[in-house]
Amino acid sequence: MSGHEAESVPVLVVGGSLVGLSTSVFLGRLGIQHLLVERHEGTSTHPRGRGNNVRTMEIYRTAGVEPRIREAARVLSGNDGILQVDTLTGSRRRWIIGDISGGMDITRVSSSDWCLCSQNDLEPVLLEYARELGADIRFGSEVVSFEQDGEGVRAEILDRASGATRVVRAEYLVAADGPRSPARTRLGIGQSGPGELFHNVSVTFRSRNLKDHVGKKRFVVCYVTDPEGEGALLPVDNEERWVIHVPWYPARGETLDDFTDERLTAHIRAAAGVDDIDVEVTGRAPWHASKRVADAYGEGRVLLAGDSVHEMPPTGAFGSNTGIQDAHNLAWKLAAVLRGWAGPALLDTYEVERRPVALETGTRACVQAADEQHPGFSPTGRNDDPADLMTVALCYRYASRAVVDAPAQRPVVPDSFELGGEPGSRAPHMWVIRDGSRISTLDLYEQSFVLLAGSGGQKWRTAVQKASANLGVPVEAYLVGTGPDHDLAPEADADWAELHGTAEDGAVLVRPDGFVAWRADAAMPDADRVLTNVLQSVLCRD
Repeated sequence: MSGHEAESVPVLVVGGSLVGLSTSVFLGRLGIQHLLVERHEGTSTHPRGRGNNVRTMEIYRTAGVEPRIREAARVLSGNDGILQVDTLTGSRRRWIIGDISGGMDITRVSSSDWCLCSQNDLEPVLLEYARELGADIRFGSEVVSFEQDGEGVRAEILDRASGATRVVRAEYLVAADGPRSPARTRLGIGQSGPGELFHNVSVTFRSRNLKDHVGKKRFVVCYVTDPEGEGALLPVDNEERWVIHVPWYPARGETLDDFTDERLTAHIRAAAGVDDIDVEVTGRAPWHASKRVADAYGEGRVLLAGDSVHEMPPTGAFGSNTGIQDAHNLAWKLAAVLRGWAGPALLDTYEVERRPVALETGTRACVQAADEQHPGFSPTGRNDDPADLMTVALCYRYASRAVVDAPAQRPVVPDSFELGGEPGSRAPHMWVIRDGSRISTLDLYEQSFVLLAGSGGQKWRTAVQKASANLGVPVEAYLVGTGPDHDLAPEADADWAELHGTAEDGAVLVRPDGFVAWRADAAMPDADRVLTNVLQSVLCRD
């Protein structure tokens, strides 16, 4: 390695796409200094990866960036549903999914909602915000090698423009460096799964008149089945900018060069069912839908996130969301270890929790691809697993050392929508009034552990204070109720205890990532001792 004097930083993030930038935002919110390097010169310019599910938007809300994202996504805010047609002007038209939320009143289960924000619009928002939070982000920089020891990681970074190299010393390296992850390759970590499933060419184009044929309801995606125009059509601005994913068959000898402007123009006109519609092809990019999960989520002080550890079909928008949620899970654990709240073994729970979610979510994405009859996808066999989008988005569950008393023998993703406050699940959403403002209980979960309690809660508050002092770990206590000693007043007809699966004199301990760490069914003697033991266990300090 270079003999240059090394820079020093607690965390080095490799990769500046959605997952890397989200990692930067989450670390920045927690006050963790870090450096992010990205080999490309800037953020994405291609409109892709645009479906941000409810859980992702909850996370961005808590991180303080949701309003900016929704403003960037305003042009697509009215789009909903997945449509299938023979051609846009043809006689066959059916809604595969009429409502992405499945008719659910999302305000009853979440503080947020789905958001269509294309990657080329979302990444600049995250970049600007991450820098405001203090991140050092350097584009045109590439990690060419790294080595680690018991104290940290030493990485050599190339400035691609000048050819100069420098050395960075970090306590931890987070690699969000894509499906061909150089970091994963250097670590020798393999992958499991069927691999490539199908191939498409993503074509961006302009057409002023296409909007006249899409119908009154604006869709998220429209699948065209006519063989001459087969593809997945997506609006970019609902006016004149569009994307169509066209099937590509490399096994038949097709190359990207075969997708000429003339061929693509004819294809788009066939999809519309209008021979003379205006079409201007503005770009094309190949992509490969795969199902793979890394055999490990890192080694030592090098941790992997996003596409570097899991690939899945784009249907359901599960891939990028799973990666963003990887980053969220990892960020608070890194912060806890770096600040001395937790033992290093807490980072082992990252893989234990997130890998099963990726395996299950990848399966659901394949089911979704089959249900939607995604162009180019020919599933083998039959899979009857349900793929309800809201259940997959919100109801996945963890079982690790960072959860106490998670129910045994339960599926990672339930077959039906279940959010009852059990350990290992995402804590329930509840609208409450705090200091005269309406907030969600989910808004409380970011900077520290949080304990919610009801009647008799003063004893829980005292227990939290003692446990926090014993361990030097910040824990906030909030009492839910309408009395003068309570912090959070629930809205009418809301029962916090029933919603969280406990009794009025019980309590729920929630991790900084919003997942339930432990639940007490009722008041208990020696609550401070019990809570101290719980925190020691969750933080891997025992």
